[in-house]
Amino acid sequence: MNKLLTRRQILEQAACGFGSLALSGLMSDVLQADGSGARSLSAKPSHFPATAKRVVFLFMHGGVSHVDSFDPKPRLVEMNGQPLPFEKPKFEFAKTGNLLASPWKFQQYGESGIEVSDLFPQIGSCIDDIAVIRSMYGSEFVSHGPALLNINTGSGVFARPCLGAWTLYGLGSENQNLPGFISLSPSLYHGGAQNYGSAFLPATFQGTRLGDGNTNFKEARLSSLTPGQTPELQRLQLDLLKRRNERHLASLGSDSALEARMDSFEMAFRMQAEVPEVMDIGRESKETQAAYGVGVEPTDEFGRQCLLARRCLEAGVRFVQVNFSYPRNYWDAHGDLRNNHTTNAAKVDLPIAALLRDLKARGMLSDTLVVFATEFGRTPAAQGKDGRDHHPHAFSCWMAGGGIRGGVTHGLTDEYGYYVVENKVTMPDFHATILHLLGLDHEKLTFRHAGRDYRLTDVHGHVVHEILA
Repeated sequence: MNKLLTRRQILEQAACGFGSLALSGLMSDVLQADGSGARSLSAKPSHFPATAKRVVFLFMHGGVSHVDSFDPKPRLVEMNGQPLPFEKPKFEFAKTGNLLASPWKFQQYGESGIEVSDLFPQIGSCIDDIAVIRSMYGSEFVSHGPALLNINTGSGVFARPCLGAWTLYGLGSENQNLPGFISLSPSLYHGGAQNYGSAFLPATFQGTRLGDGNTNFKEARLSSLTPGQTPELQRLQLDLLKRRNERHLASLGSDSALEARMDSFEMAFRMQAEVPEVMDIGRESKETQAAYGVGVEPTDEFGRQCLLARRCLEAGVRFVQVNFSYPRNYWDAHGDLRNNHTTNAAKVDLPIAALLRDLKARGMLSDTLVVFATEFGRTPAAQGKDGRDHHPHAFSCWMAGGGIRGGVTHGLTDEYGYYVVENKVTMPDFHATILHLLGLDHEKLTFRHAGRDYRLTDVHGHVVHEILA
């Protein structure tokens, strides 16, 4: 019986091996993508001196209403119930009616006197450390799936690596015994794993998920880390597995998924000793847990996430997503705006403020970038009787720490909050600014894929220098 040839062997033997030469040339682009071994998690130098070493990305799933939180509009109160005096966007997610005043009052906080809604009094008390961007623009992505992917990956249409994956690819990890990128309680809907995935980047850079939006974060566990054998026996098993995988990899030439699996076995072995200690928030004092709202409702669940995020950052994790996620938690107030936003704000306001204060007290806020983001805002006009529809045309996000100039606002929307009228911040601008604070030039942070160099910001993006310290 004739021995069957593999595809690689055919390329090597047919036509003098020209096919094999072509394949080697294509694969060299991938292998040399970052100049030092594309899948390495070792710490790497930044392009220029950074002001932030790490990021905690607080993501509010569903769309926080900007005109009810960080962008006060007295004109809405005056015009409550009246038609909008100019044309609405040509494409809306659903039909909206007349203007709807905010049910909440705004008041000035801090020395800066920035106005914040009564929804967020605790965050308001930290406003002098915060730069509020009131001119975010989310393109035309009016549904949750594309909008979530847009703010997390830079594209609402194509499969692209997320911000955390790009960060880990560019800078590596400070602790080889922990994942460099962790996503706490991400939603499995509206983009799912792509929101913390690595797409065409080596799979090594994808986020490690802990929990999800379906279950209470208190129950989240990394059960696969529980050892079933002694460390010595595990080491022998891993060494055997590594030799077999390396032999298989040599026959393939290059396989990002296999390489990532090989790395993950070693990572899991190292994590068994350190992860349980990092995840044990019971090691924190009762006073610290109380400050985050752990152990009491309605703050227990999100308080646990924020406190664990701080412990992860302190242990050397480069990027932590803290998700307030569907279906358990959701800002999508198509109706009953007052109850929806009041309930959700009560869950997150204290824990977020506690995180800011804790980082500051520990001397970490100066080199930790804290980002508060949502996929879009809500319409200033009412949906139904007492709701607001999706609104990507203007909304608010904020940043603190890590080189941010606190106590400032950036950008303006019109007097109703419908459109950006000054200093529009696009998603590429938003991402370029975050990378800049990490010491990464968004135009130089590239990865060769499918014959061209890709980057998080594609061919767009400008750093928002006005909010930098």
